[in-house]
Amino acid sequence: MNTKLTADQAFVRETNLSLVLRLIHSQAPISRAQVALMTGLNKSTVSSLVDELLAKNLVHEIGNNIGGAGRPAMMLEVNAQAGNVIGAELGVDFVSVAVTDFMGNILWRKREEADTNVNQVKMINQTLQIVKEAIKFGKKKNQRTLGLGLTTPGTVNINEGVLIFAPNLHWRNVPFGKIFAEQTKLPVYVENDANAAAVAEHLFGTARQVQDFLFVFSGVGIGGGLFLNGKLYRGKNGYAGEIGHFPIMAEPYQTVCHCGNRGCWETYANQYSIIQRVQARLEVKRSSIIPKLMAEQNSGLTIPLIKQAADAGDKEAIDSFAEAGLAMGQGFAGLINIFNPKKMILGGPLSIAGEYLLPNIIQAVKRHSMPEISQQAEIVLSKFGPDASLIGAIAIVVDDALTRFIHFGKK
Repeated sequence: MNTKLTADQAFVRETNLSLVLRLIHSQAPISRAQVALMTGLNKSTVSSLVDELLAKNLVHEIGNNIGGAGRPAMMLEVNAQAGNVIGAELGVDFVSVAVTDFMGNILWRKREEADTNVNQVKMINQTLQIVKEAIKFGKKKNQRTLGLGLTTPGTVNINEGVLIFAPNLHWRNVPFGKIFAEQTKLPVYVENDANAAAVAEHLFGTARQVQDFLFVFSGVGIGGGLFLNGKLYRGKNGYAGEIGHFPIMAEPYQTVCHCGNRGCWETYANQYSIIQRVQARLEVKRSSIIPKLMAEQNSGLTIPLIKQAADAGDKEAIDSFAEAGLAMGQGFAGLINIFNPKKMILGGPLSIAGEYLLPNIIQAVKRHSMPEISQQAEIVLSKFGPDASLIGAIAIVVDDALTRFIHFGKK
């Protein structure tokens, strides 16, 4: 027996199975004939591949397409019940965990505030405890769990599952993959929050058919996930996307960023910058309902509270968002000039104020970017809003399942 030939044939079939599964995921509902046309594979090969995917319960038939001309065709889509996925988002001041089906629909979720001043071990244990609750829920559904995705701010070595450095957490070299794999016995995927959010947008959101787009994740910091030619761009060492730390201000007296440098974009366009803008207005006794809301709700100054004031027509809240939007737009303009994306997508915690930020982002982009380039870029809000990174944690598991289906397809 020619073992090399057999291995090559097996590799080609696995590659084609993944190709077909991804196409069904992105284009569903779709017929076998359409799959053959779009992949260039012959119809008998496609039929054999689809039969295998059906047997593995990864896709299912959803009835005939009777709307078009000619003979009705049986349509296919990915089976949302192929397995469940657990996603964990470890933020700067919170932990969020969800269980979804294979198509990213949330079945269970839990979020807890986290004290950024506590030690690293305690915060990791807090996350593990919620993940274990998620695993128990998954077992009740009597479905296989395909894996655990974990997202975190900062640079990540995805091959080792290690957080290299998170400026806003002040953490270095945290082996998340090893810790969570040992405790859960699941396949564990660790990814930067913005990169994961970009994958979510590509698999489930507003960028499903888009090959070139940039996702901007804005919250305590700003990160970016860049898709070029349909693939996530990682850079030489896998750390691409730290867009929040490119300088937009050069004066030496500017605010020091958590990364240690001055003038970083995120120090002018993150959630703290908005809170500081509001505080400055309140200190000079500007008329605002914000102090009243804080007293009534026994709350500190937060983005949701500022948005509540803006929704009530509070000028100081609206103007603070507008200033942050202009600062965001300056960074957006630079990214558009460099990458010429089809879409720029804003997500993360600050996207809850998107209606106030987006018009000013667009205004600043028009002012600071080259018109011939910026006119081609659509600037939109994420489908998932503040949950972008959480759904991203799900998406990185699903993305791997779509590629390495042979492993996940086994019962």
